[in-house]
Amino acid sequence: MYIAIAGNIGSGKTTLTEMLTKHYGAKAYYEDTDNPYIGDFYEDMKRWAFQLQIYFLGSRVRQTLDMLADNAENVFQDRTIYEDAYIFAGNLHQMGLMSGRDFRTYMKVFDVSSTLIPRPDLLIYLKASVPTLITQIRKRGREYEQNIDENYLGHLNDKYNDWIDNIYDGEVFVVDKDNEDFVDDPAVFERICAEVEKKRALLKAKK
Repeated sequence: MYIAIAGNIGSGKTTLTEMLTKHYGAKAYYEDTDNPYIGDFYEDMKRWAFQLQIYFLGSRVRQTLDMLADNAENVFQDRTIYEDAYIFAGNLHQMGLMSGRDFRTYMKVFDVSSTLIPRPDLLIYLKASVPTLITQIRKRGREYEQNIDENYLGHLNDKYNDWIDNIYDGEVFVVDKDNEDFVDDPAVFERICAEVEKKRALLKAKK
């Protein structure tokens, strides 16, 4: 069973991935936060947007191929290849921070890459407003994230909502992070687990 956790910066993807992995005794695949361009990107987004996104795309493809080769019974992935393209690269292009030429090149690489990997059995989308994201970003204290522009986060939220509502054609379970805290409220985490169990039962019934 392949479960992916999607959501904006600071939405709690890594935390939920850790909790689900521990609960199910499963294997987790976390987002690569060691991108060598990320510090430069937050200092000068227009200069480093293409390099940042190409690195993330390559890292995500490599991770997903490793995940498939591992053949574990249950895996949880922190962010997907689709978000790299439809959310982050698309947003950078829309904001004028990635040129049309660079964006077209990026999408050609993405189109080929996306044929190599399967769609998640279930996508858990952590939906959060910008104030909630800012609170979480400040709480976790990553230095390179402290100057993230709120308008940038807002644009990403718009892209996420459009992707979930109009583009992504897989199964989605939405968690409203403004009102549902799976860390402090066990009932929320139990509800998420119930959805995962339902998907697992359906997959077993198809075998």
